[in-house]
Amino acid sequence: MKTEHTTEAERLGQQIRGLRRARGLTLVQLAALAGLSHSFLSQLERGLARPSMTSLGAIAQSLGSSQLELISGAADRDRDLIESTPTLVRANEGDIGPYGSGQARLLVQGDRRFHPMLFESSNTDPGSFHSHVEDEFVHVLEGTCEVDLGEQGLFVLQTGDSLYYVGGTPHRWSSASDAAFRLFIVKQHASVRSLDGMLDGQNENEMTELL
Repeated sequence: MKTEHTTEAERLGQQIRGLRRARGLTLVQLAALAGLSHSFLSQLERGLARPSMTSLGAIAQSLGSSQLELISGAADRDRDLIESTPTLVRANEGDIGPYGSGQARLLVQGDRRFHPMLFESSNTDPGSFHSHVEDEFVHVLEGTCEVDLGEQGLFVLQTGDSLYYVGGTPHRWSSASDAAFRLFIVKQHASVRSLDGMLDGQNENEMTELL
């Protein structure tokens, strides 16, 4: 009999496998990007292993996702109900976890088309660039934030300013001062169910390679 712990591990594995396939990556390729062994990643996708937060962060970054989104996607919820009806997230609700260089709280549950979230950080070091295939919208609720889009420019956003960039744009955020900044972010949600549907047009050989 499967335990709740095992079921959650299986859902997390399904999330990772769905995103990996949608990105067109094999197990070997994703393992290399994340700095993990192929065998461990295979066990993880089958729900036979659980990653540390460090390993999950490496996997998420390699997939253009985040620890928060992967963990939230693995939550035990009635997905059919969530997808077909309005959902309410109260002020003290919403999954919370790491997102980039800060902490975020998701403002929606389930496989929705968008992931709205509240983000807070005080980092002054922008760190490395992040990139994902989904479009992203950023609105500054408080503080001053520098958004570095690489070759597309460096933008200094103040309270009330907004910025939209398309998927595939390298980006990184940092505080323009020593003070914390708060963002309202809306990111397209690459749901596992939707992404699996994108594979329908691939031929059998391509599908076999991604398994």
